Amino acid sequence: MLPVLPQKGIGVLGMKSLGSGIILESNVVTATECLSYAMNLPTSVVITGCDSMGVLDQAIATALAFKPMDPSHVQALLDKTRDLAKDGKFERFKTSTQFDGTHKHPEWLEKASI
Repeated sequence: MLPVLPQKGIGVLGMKSLGSGIILESNVVTATECLSYAMNLPTSVVITGCDSMGVLDQAIATALAFKPMDPSHVQALLDKTRDLAKDGKFERFKTSTQFDGTHKHPEWLEKASI
């Protein structure tokens, strides 16, 4: 789906490139690798959270130094993260309700249906 959207003039927002920071707990990839991979995809913009000046500096440095990744580098990154993706442990925004605001606040849905 991702390659088709830009061809149709549809903007793509890249989000959760660091899996809310949880993927970094794996000690298998760095924030720079995650951000670079996300920027390498055919997105219109990659949105990353910046909760401190250090994280903001890191994101800016990664963006300024970014160069498109060659296919072998992309494949190497995918190979080393393949096992991490199997059970969703590091992608809890996909596999749990931890980040689901409406799960924690069902009244939001009731108000929305009025």
